[in-house]
Amino acid sequence: MMIPKEIKKGRGALSNHTSRYQAETRESFDDGWGSLADLPDRIPTTLTIDTAKTVITYNNSPDVPFDRSINPYRGCEHGCAYCFARPSHAYLGLSPGLDFETRLFYKPDAPELLREELSARRYQPAPIALGINTDAYQPVERKLGLTRRILEVLHECRHPVSIVTKSALIERDLDLLADMAANGLVQIAFSITTLKPQLARNLEPRAAAPARRLQSVAALAGAGIPVSVLVAPLIPMLNDEELEAVMRAARDAGAIDAGYVLLRLPLELKELFEEWLNTHEPLKAERVMNRIYETRGGKAYDSAFGVRMSGTGDYANVLKQRYRLAMKKLAFPGAPILNTDLFRPPRPSSGQMDLFW
Repeated sequence: MMIPKEIKKGRGALSNHTSRYQAETRESFDDGWGSLADLPDRIPTTLTIDTAKTVITYNNSPDVPFDRSINPYRGCEHGCAYCFARPSHAYLGLSPGLDFETRLFYKPDAPELLREELSARRYQPAPIALGINTDAYQPVERKLGLTRRILEVLHECRHPVSIVTKSALIERDLDLLADMAANGLVQIAFSITTLKPQLARNLEPRAAAPARRLQSVAALAGAGIPVSVLVAPLIPMLNDEELEAVMRAARDAGAIDAGYVLLRLPLELKELFEEWLNTHEPLKAERVMNRIYETRGGKAYDSAFGVRMSGTGDYANVLKQRYRLAMKKLAFPGAPILNTDLFRPPRPSSGQMDLFW
């Protein structure tokens, strides 16, 4: 269902097509009575409680450096047009389009659930990735403070954590992060897609501006926190030329490591991103998609382990070589290994003293 242009301000998606799991579909229709013109100028953000019974999600993917993660929120108000997590909203019976960035779900009891899971006798500590599917520091976090409360539990338990974000809001938690960093318990990665303000505004309408993210990199690095840059996603013909420039800017700001991810277009994301291209970059749209097909074996996406993050073919190989050369030239020292030896289970929530705490 296409949305009138005046509603799109501040939102990344340009449509709100029905979830792939729904038996019925919706489409806009002008009946001559001005019903489409009467739609509101803006689409508000709504919050719904997520009643999940657990908070730690486990994976066995060889493509990521962690086997467990926590996502305080489902959906993301940053509204990034390319977000690989958009199709997950279909599991909720909602659209991966505008619903994904306007109909958010949160887990108010996530800190309490985390305490329970970390208290289990069989629990073995390993780095937890916080906010991987959707940003743990998206705008609604300023109001709810859910990520802060989760960090407080991890800080209390001396549990290692890694965070990827686009938000300068992370500076709010410098006190916790700096203390954890002093014990080798935290790593931060800033996702920086482009240094061009207008491109960033169109791609990531509610994320922090590129220059502001670099300021946060410097602030975290200055506080002794290991911080990296993730140039993601690299989009052919749009921001691929900026790979070295973003890495250099992040290195100058204090980043100690860098990575990149080639654009991924699973399921509904292909159609959503093509809509974005045809609206914002119509002269490049066909070339962008053709190059994506080239890196994905003729498809929009290849989910196979080992290639889904970087692609295949000549263009993908050139990106790999450019990245390796930039890493060497800029002398990134690399992020330290997180410490798991200091972990201690959380204090009993009953308030009763624990003999072995």
